[in-house]
Amino acid sequence: MKRIYKTLVLFVIVVSLSGCMYPESEKVKSQTPNIDQLQMVQTAVEQFREQTEGLLPIRTKSSDTPVFQKYLIDFTQLKEQNLLTEIPGNAFENGGIYSYTIIDPETAPQVKLIDLRIADEIRSVNMKLNIYRNEHIYPPFGEKIADGVFQINYKKLGLDEPPYVVSPFSGVNLPIVMDTTGTLYVDYRIDLNEALNQLDHSYEENDDIRYLLAEHHPFVPAYSLPYTVKDGEPIFMLTK
Repeated sequence: MKRIYKTLVLFVIVVSLSGCMYPESEKVKSQTPNIDQLQMVQTAVEQFREQTEGLLPIRTKSSDTPVFQKYLIDFTQLKEQNLLTEIPGNAFENGGIYSYTIIDPETAPQVKLIDLRIADEIRSVNMKLNIYRNEHIYPPFGEKIADGVFQINYKKLGLDEPPYVVSPFSGVNLPIVMDTTGTLYVDYRIDLNEALNQLDHSYEENDDIRYLLAEHHPFVPAYSLPYTVKDGEPIFMLTK
C-alpha cells in the first residue's frame, strides 16, 4: 500500500512539474511578436489576394468598426486555400495575445498586430464604469484634455490610480481616457510625440498621424481616437 501511495505521489509531482514547465514555454511563444510569423502571414495574404482577384481573407465587420480593428484576418480562409499550414502561435485563435489585422486594405495591404492585453485593460475599466453608470446619470469625467476628451475620475470608480495600458510601441504607460459618451480609449500622444520627433514623415495638419506608428512597428494603435499634428505636436482630431 505504501509503495502504491509513493508511486501516486511521484506521478502527481511529475505531472505538476511538467504542467508548470510546458505552459511557460507555450506562454513565451504566445506573447512574442514574431517577425517571421508576421511575414509568413503577410505572404499568405498577398497570395490569397492574387488567387481571388483582389479579395482579402478577413472577417466581416460592420461599417462603423474602428479602422484598426475592422480588417481582422480570417485564418480559416488562408488554411482552406493551403496558404498556411498552421495558425501563428501568438495569434488569439491559437491561444495567443495578438489579433492579426490589415491596414491599407485597398491599396497596399499590410499585416499588423493588435495587442489584446490592451482590450483586457479597457474591458476591466469598462466593467467598473458600467457599475458606476447604473447609479449615476453622467460618466465620471475628470479633467478636460481636449474638446470632447476627458481624463477619468478614477476615484469614483474605486481605483487606486488613473487607469492605463502598457504601450506595445514603447513599453511606457499610456492613459485611458473617455469621450463625452463615456466610451474609453487609449491616449497614444506619448508614442506619437516621440514618433513625430524621431521619424521622417510628411504628415500635415488634418492627416491621421496614427499611421506613423503603424508604418514603423508591427503593431497598430488600436482602441484610439484619431490624431493629427499641429505645431509639431500630436493633438486629437475629432469630428465636429
